[in-house]
Amino acid sequence: MGQAIRGSIQGAGLLALVLVTSCTAGGGAGAPGTASSQGHADAAVTVAPADRTGKVPTDATVLVAVEGGVLKKVTVSGGNSSLPGVLSADGTQWRSRGTATPGTSYQVRATAVNPAGKITETTTSFSTVKAAKTFSIETFLPSKDMTGLTVGVGMPIMITFDQPITDRVSVERNLVVQSSKPVFGAWHWFDDKTVHFRPRQFWPAHTNVRVEARLAGVRGAAGLYGKRNQSINFKVGRSQITTGSTNSHYLVVKREGRKIREMPMSAGQGGVWKYYTTSGVHLAMSRESSTVMTSPGIGPGQAGYYQMTVYNTVRISNSGEYIHSAPWSVGSQGYSNVSHGCVNISPENARWFIDNTLIGDPIIITGSPRELEPTNGWGHWQEKWKQWLQWSSVKHFTTEAR
Repeated sequence: MGQAIRGSIQGAGLLALVLVTSCTAGGGAGAPGTASSQGHADAAVTVAPADRTGKVPTDATVLVAVEGGVLKKVTVSGGNSSLPGVLSADGTQWRSRGTATPGTSYQVRATAVNPAGKITETTTSFSTVKAAKTFSIETFLPSKDMTGLTVGVGMPIMITFDQPITDRVSVERNLVVQSSKPVFGAWHWFDDKTVHFRPRQFWPAHTNVRVEARLAGVRGAAGLYGKRNQSINFKVGRSQITTGSTNSHYLVVKREGRKIREMPMSAGQGGVWKYYTTSGVHLAMSRESSTVMTSPGIGPGQAGYYQMTVYNTVRISNSGEYIHSAPWSVGSQGYSNVSHGCVNISPENARWFIDNTLIGDPIIITGSPRELEPTNGWGHWQEKWKQWLQWSSVKHFTTEAR
């Protein structure tokens, strides 16, 4: 449990407003700065945004400050929500955290006291800019239904939005990753609706992770604001990494660094580019008891067409590559490559592999002239760290402690 630097920076966009002394009421307070009967001036409270300001950006920081005293209580409330905040160590400043709701009127109430115990109460208001449209998260992975909540050490965090995002900085800095073991990582935008996170290196085994998408009120584009906050929790399981070579024709499975199984395999036969198994760092994307496979780019009645059901399959790319049971090629497994691109293993080994694989387990294939593309399935680890960072808006960070 180490300390960490936050990936999201709340309070950015602090209003560059001149603080104006607000009206005071209650406790018989006189004008700010005047002497009271005890010989002390009343506490003078100032608030930004200024009283009755309209069209305030939702990510603007509410700042309450006092001179000649300390703040005892500050609340910022509007509609069905309130803004939390942090009081400075000396009690003279309060800053809000998070984002406000678009199109909402907020009331700021501050209570301050001077050295003589004289109370000053201040109330101001402001309203936020209205939203023309809202955006939400469409898919948020890992998830219980699609991946399970215990995943492999290569598993990325994947978010897809339902609207195009142009203010990537605003959105990305509000995507907070917390983990029980510190992890150095970064978000990566694949397009204007898709952003993924991966560590620089594989996740440490047995790490608990929480992802908070604090997007309520966050600006995604002109007139577009986040509809609500969402979060997920998942666990990184044991470390299991499978390596295979199209030259040696064997898969080797290592768990926590120790070899636990070796399996003869037969990879893509090549000749035609699509029939090569791709080299690179694949991830287990799904586990399927049966899969119907059809010849790529070849239709019924054409030479080379096939459609067949195969069993105990683990998907490793979007271009149709699986590790699966292939009883018809057992004689070639361990000796030669005869498949159309998949990795063939025996029925017994296929049953073992599907039972012992987590979604997100790395499967590293070498020896083929065809490289796995970073956008082919979950080929995230094909990009070097510098390449990954080129598509991040706020660059790398260490996860928050959880």
